[in-house]
Amino acid sequence: MTNKVLLVQHMDDGRDDRVAAHLSRRGFALDWRSPARGDVLPPETEPYAAAVVYGGTQSVNDADSLAYLRAEIDWIRRWVAADRPYLGLCLGGQLLAHALGARVARHPQGLHEIGFVRVDPTAPGRAYFPAPLHVYQWHQEGFELPEGAVLLAAGEIYPNQAFRIGRRAFALQFHPEATAPMRGAWLDASPHALSAPGAHARARQEADARRFDGPMEAWLKSLIDDHLLAAG
Repeated sequence: MTNKVLLVQHMDDGRDDRVAAHLSRRGFALDWRSPARGDVLPPETEPYAAAVVYGGTQSVNDADSLAYLRAEIDWIRRWVAADRPYLGLCLGGQLLAHALGARVARHPQGLHEIGFVRVDPTAPGRAYFPAPLHVYQWHQEGFELPEGAVLLAAGEIYPNQAFRIGRRAFALQFHPEATAPMRGAWLDASPHALSAPGAHARARQEADARRFDGPMEAWLKSLIDDHLLAAG
């Protein structure tokens, strides 16, 4: 296996998230790209162990007006068609769904998910989610399932929380990569977001983090080690 992983950013919020930290500890070289800043994504034949596509404030529904987002969607479609390992986090998961023909839209009642929210494994998802898990969310749109996708985890407000396409392409609606400093920075930058319907108050988020952050981090490492980067 090559020792290089492609990391695709949409925001300038640092490079010290949990995915990057875990991959670094495992000895992988990290190739960061930012299409919004003009970085070109590599050919799908380039030797990478996996691609990780992060979240952002953009919407896949803005692609008509954002040329770099259209190019990224085309690139994701080619990457996954080539059976390359892919992990999409929030926007990165929505981009995968959109690239494969699924709809991404706001909740019909205008609900958001901001805070720790429980997701439940489906029957095929138990290999990836052994038990219900509280995960950190920050989004106002959700994805439908593309043709051929396997739903791995479901939620009460946004029913589609994680899916797999092929062997090793994963879309997550949530943010397991977000560390406590990252979450704090998001809350500091967007306090108005907590007035949205469905958002949890900051005090509740901080209390929930003491219970749920450790299990979420352990689950993320397992997904990366046992599934995303697994041979075969």
